Amino acid sequence: MMDQVTNAETSDSDRQEENVMNRKQRNAGIGMCREVTPGVYCMETGKGISRANVYFVRSGSSWVLIDAALANCGQLIRKTAESLFGANTRPTSILLTHNHPDHAGSAVELARMWDCPVYVHPDEMPYVGIEDLSTIEKYANPLDRWIILPILRMMPRRRVEAMLSSSSIKGVVRAFDPSAALPGLPDWECIPTPGHTPGHVAFLRTSDRVLIAGDAVVTVNLNSLWGFLSWGLRRNKQEVSGPPWYSTWNWQMAKESVARLAGLEPRVLATGHGVPMLGEKIARELRAFADHFSGRTAEKQTKA
Repeated sequence: MMDQVTNAETSDSDRQEENVMNRKQRNAGIGMCREVTPGVYCMETGKGISRANVYFVRSGSSWVLIDAALANCGQLIRKTAESLFGANTRPTSILLTHNHPDHAGSAVELARMWDCPVYVHPDEMPYVGIEDLSTIEKYANPLDRWIILPILRMMPRRRVEAMLSSSSIKGVVRAFDPSAALPGLPDWECIPTPGHTPGHVAFLRTSDRVLIAGDAVVTVNLNSLWGFLSWGLRRNKQEVSGPPWYSTWNWQMAKESVARLAGLEPRVLATGHGVPMLGEKIARELRAFADHFSGRTAEKQTKA
């Protein structure tokens, strides 16, 4: 009976927190920032299916930017940072969960604007420094194999090299030491989550289990046609889901990374796409999804 009362109280608390988050989301348009949890602010950038989240994270008297949106979002991000932290503010560092165009597109612009370093996991560095088609082939996801590479192979070599050079962030990026404190975020931990890309990472604030997960998991289903279309029309249902399969490099590693994140039992799940989710129920939902995603749910049913 006591368990039932406790569960009911927890459910009420979850619903209240979810309602607060939903109100904040309805009041926040593209380019507007909302506080997800103390010291963590989320801003959605882009339009339609190109939308992605960036995070402004306070740590002590300084702050860090996590992810850098699409190209040409630098001024929007800078103005938002100034509205949060004051005029002429700049971050201690820019941390990237991974090097995809919707998460690293404005990294060069911002690094030069703020004169601050951009960091990725060491395993992401070869993917950052793409100079020819062989590197793309090595780390290709389905979208690369089916569309990007066939188009590039038909183009003149010099034009391809110029395109790769212009989109590269190699000149401003450096690798952080995974065994040391995160640059600018000593109260957070780096959680390696390879799969979506070779060096994809998530970030965990252990004191209150706030998880910024990049695209290792997202809170919108981009792996079904209806979910994808609903996402573009802003009619999607908020739910824990896996990374987009068409832009994921290694599916098996992606499954293992989701299981790793579920084991952290986050209380706040802030992802690269979709509305952040919070409450004690998040840990349960993430674990249930991880079991389903890895196939363990089917195994359990078979054994039963």
